Formats: sequence, structure tokens, C-alpha cells
Amino acid sequence: MAAAIEYFFDFSSPYGYLASHRIDDIAAKHGREVVWRPFLLGKVFEFNGQRPLTSQPLKGEYAIHDFARIARLYDIPWTMPEKFPIATQAAGRVFYWLNESDPGQAKTFAKLAYNTYFADGITIQAKDVVAGIAGKAGADEAAALAVIDEDRVKLLLLDASDEAIERNVCGSPFFFVDGEPFWGADRIEMIDQWLSTGGW
Repeated sequence: MAAAIEYFFDFSSPYGYLASHRIDDIAAKHGREVVWRPFLLGKVFEFNGQRPLTSQPLKGEYAIHDFARIARLYDIPWTMPEKFPIATQAAGRVFYWLNESDPGQAKTFAKLAYNTYFADGITIQAKDVVAGIAGKAGADEAAALAVIDEDRVKLLLLDASDEAIERNVCGSPFFFVDGEPFWGADRIEMIDQWLSTGGW
């Protein structure tokens, strides 16, 4: 069976959100699965001395326009959150906790969390909000709330973030297809072509 596509993303990444609506369908078209890998983009920014895209002169205004344009193109629900960017530790920790026993449920949670933030415009930074989303994904809400502060689960997210940096993941979304790196939601068409042709 062909290797899964790895999809690294931050829950506060608009382009990661937009990619989340498309990458599984592209992968399925080619008989592939997608392994979802949330990480902390802030650690990458710190490593590179970067600022969030929307706070950068010239780029910020363009990016906000581009988010909405891509959403319209692919008919993806879109709301630019009032509070942006946000810390995403709680969502990332709950994801990896769920992923230990049920990757499918973890992916469902991730999609719900992303949609809550970027479709409904509801901030997903607070622990109780994240636990409530876990409940909607079929998990035990109280257990989800408690696990957010567990050192073991914190380490799962930190390890994923460290791995991302070690593998030169420079933004969100970032994909690996048979070891080939692709950065950005605008690379999904290239991933489709790469899988169709066997690469070039």
C-alpha cells in the first residue's frame, strides 16, 4: 500500500484550514491516506525570527484578501476571526490525546476545531472551548479538559513541533509525499500532479 501523505498544520493557520478541506480528497483520488500532524507554528516563527503573516507590512493585507478568495474559489466556509492569531496548545494536545487511541476521531476533532475558528469565527484558544469541541467529536468532554494540562500530552505536541523543525517544516500547511516536501495550500494542485505522474 502506498505511503500516507503527512500533513503538518497549526490550528491558527488560515492556509492550513483551507488545505484541510481539500487534502483528504486529493489523497483519496490516488489511493492514499493522510496523517494529520498539528504542530506549533510559533516555534517555527521563533526559530526563523518571523512574525505572523497578517502582521507583516504589505503581506498582511494581501493575505487577508487571499484567504477569502481561496475560500470562495473552493466553496469553503470562511470567516476571518476577530482574534487572530491565537495560541493553539490546547487544541494540539487534545488532538494527540485522541490520536493515541483513535486517529479517525482525532481527525474529526481537528476538522471541527478548524471550522469552529475559521468558519464560525469562534476563538478556540480556551481549554473549555476545545474540550467542548472534543465532546462534539464523540470524546469524553471532561477527560479532554483534564488531559490538556497533563505533562505527557504536552510533550506529544512539543515533540511534533520539534520534529517539524528538524524536518525543515517552514510553515503551515506543509506536506510530505513519499519524502518530497510541499509548503502551502497552493501546492495541493502540484501534489495532485506529482501523484498522477510519479514526480519529476
